[in-house]
Amino acid sequence: MTTSGLTADVQVTRGAFQLSVALVAAPGEVVAVLGPNGAGKSTLLAVLAGHLRPASGTVRVGGRTLTSTDVAVRPERRSVGLLGQDPLVFPHLSARENVAFGPRSAGASARDSRATADDWLASVGLAGFEDRRPAELSGGQRQRVALARALAAHPTVLLLDEPFAQLDVRTAADLRDLVRDQVRRTRTATVLVTHDVLDAVILADRVVILHDGAVVEQGAPLDVLTDPVHPFTAALAGVNLVVGEIVALPDGSTALVGPDGLLVPCTGSPGPAQVTFAPSAVELGAPDGWPARVVDLEPGVTGVRVRTTGDVVVDLPPADVARLDLRVGTPVRLSVPPSLVRVRRP
Repeated sequence: MTTSGLTADVQVTRGAFQLSVALVAAPGEVVAVLGPNGAGKSTLLAVLAGHLRPASGTVRVGGRTLTSTDVAVRPERRSVGLLGQDPLVFPHLSARENVAFGPRSAGASARDSRATADDWLASVGLAGFEDRRPAELSGGQRQRVALARALAAHPTVLLLDEPFAQLDVRTAADLRDLVRDQVRRTRTATVLVTHDVLDAVILADRVVILHDGAVVEQGAPLDVLTDPVHPFTAALAGVNLVVGEIVALPDGSTALVGPDGLLVPCTGSPGPAQVTFAPSAVELGAPDGWPARVVDLEPGVTGVRVRTTGDVVVDLPPADVARLDLRVGTPVRLSVPPSLVRVRRP
């Protein structure tokens, strides 16, 4: 069983792009790293795996330094396993031989390595498939072999790079459960890079949001997704986020004044603030609402998602969209009950 955690504090410069990340993953903990394309997620994994040396900083596993200004442990000597969306199993080896590769390379006997491989294959639901080669397996089964191979090597740290992106919904759900159970059982510190918020909700103990090479927020998935502080996270969580200033109105109420004429009713003392509210909470057509225009119409989870100026989105049933004859450019008025608005101070 592995018992060491990962600690990294690294800076990378690649042309005009700069990455600066501090990250900790405790034994048995899954840390999900999310961010838009170009945020630096793959660069971070390359540094942790030892494929890229940072300009400065350190990577440590337990008390062992893997990367520093004068240390650069080679990838194969790091006890760091990497599993990507492409299984990359050895095509000429059976499932058993693929999984036995790690223990055999670590010095275990051929007999013990094969026994270990069979145990791991059973753990990932592939008992009876030991002698099949990758060409005889489905994509999901090959991914299970790759996971068994990664864990059979007893890595201290497991790096997952979009491992479920190319799988069907059912297989992805099964593998998420499998990864969660195996990581907890083996106490393996795990870093998961993903674009899928479902990965973070189901698998992660903590999430780290990367944007333009910097960590913009982090914390427990429920906390971050319920009360986001960055526009990318708000979009990921499916909530509206407006930054502005709370002001007192003539009628004695208060509202946050945002860009594009937004006037979001809320409670709070005057001053800078940001507010979040669900698209389903927005009322369209309120005579006392703030003026806006329809920017886009998109398929929504429960109907149609109407995107308006100020990047405020509204969820409506299709019948309402038809009744209101909404089109791109249609003027509308929006409102949201103050009780459904969450206020955060900077």
